[in-house]
Amino acid sequence: MRIEIHVLQNFAPSNLNRDDTGSPKDAEFGGYRRARVSSQCQKRAVRGYFKAEKLIDPPHLAERTKRLAGEVAKRLTAKGRPADAALRAAKAAVSAFLPKSEDKEEHKTPYLLYLGESEIGRFADEVEKHFDAFSAAPDAIPAASGTPAADAPRTRGRGRARAAEEGPKVPEGFVKAVEKLLDGGKAADLALFGRMLADLPENNVDAACQVAHAISTNKIHTTEMDYFTAVDDLKPDDTAGADMIGTVEFNSACFYRYANLDIGQLATNLQGDAELTRKTAAAFLTAFVHAVPTGKQNTFAAHNPPSLVFAAVRTGGPVSLTNAFVKPVAPDQDASLVEKSIAALDGYYGRLVKMYGDGGLTASAVCQTDGVELKHLKDDKGTVEGVIAAAVEAAFRSGGAA
Repeated sequence: MRIEIHVLQNFAPSNLNRDDTGSPKDAEFGGYRRARVSSQCQKRAVRGYFKAEKLIDPPHLAERTKRLAGEVAKRLTAKGRPADAALRAAKAAVSAFLPKSEDKEEHKTPYLLYLGESEIGRFADEVEKHFDAFSAAPDAIPAASGTPAADAPRTRGRGRARAAEEGPKVPEGFVKAVEKLLDGGKAADLALFGRMLADLPENNVDAACQVAHAISTNKIHTTEMDYFTAVDDLKPDDTAGADMIGTVEFNSACFYRYANLDIGQLATNLQGDAELTRKTAAAFLTAFVHAVPTGKQNTFAAHNPPSLVFAAVRTGGPVSLTNAFVKPVAPDQDASLVEKSIAALDGYYGRLVKMYGDGGLTASAVCQTDGVELKHLKDDKGTVEGVIAAAVEAAFRSGGAA
């Protein structure tokens, strides 16, 4: 069973998601330049919304970090271990199952780890069991044979190989215990978005949801520039001129946003916890609708809620409605950009169903702000809460999560 969520959202002038030059992200679609907000940016906003609105309890959330050793050290200190020894033990333990980071000051891992709160806690507990061995070791302890970090001598030279032979050894059973505890930890956001651990592929998690890059229904002619100046408040009155000048790029667009959620995969990732699966599904739909990227919001304050939310529950494959806007929408004297975007989405959905059928549609629900007559997007629930409740109820009715 799968839930799809389709959103039309018109933003005032803003720069929600910047590229490496500071410009609003864009993309070509249908032969026209469109504004874009990346998938990653939206996911980050969703995760932030989970925490800010307390949609998911902290034990069922995850952290993405390179600073695992520092976090483990804090937890060991909280257990009563001396701070210096705790940090030394944490660094040694992390390097026992991952290649050592080149950042010696903070001992960050070579790449970001996405770990559930429960996984981090259990890892700290495992280090606590072998605290004496790890706290007596150098900051990096060579891994036992056959573990991911043990392969490091092949890439890091003979010196590391000699260290593996002569230096302190990983406590017996530690690495296997770590591999076993890296089970996702029933973390909702990790279950939704998945993870890849390059050195521990058996502990990867397949994402339960897919989030598309949002693109504008209208074409973007040019990126506009805001030229700004700032004046020193304590400057003498007889001194002219600005003390800082700069530019900020921005645009304004109506975005089509789309995501789908595989309820079966979500249940698997959450270890069959039916209550948590349902709560996570509702939280994701809520956050996807309401969460707004934070880029340049102190400058533009583009807090514009969606104008249309449409949810579909189906047993068939996922269906994006992006091609409703392959010909960009343009406002005219009779209808706004938002109204014409809603009409375009409704018309395309009708044509798609006529050609392919409903794709195992079990239920659908819609709401909008603009009162556009809808011929194909059904069933009008009037509110976002009504749409989400109807979608979740249909997806979990009669064991829909199976």
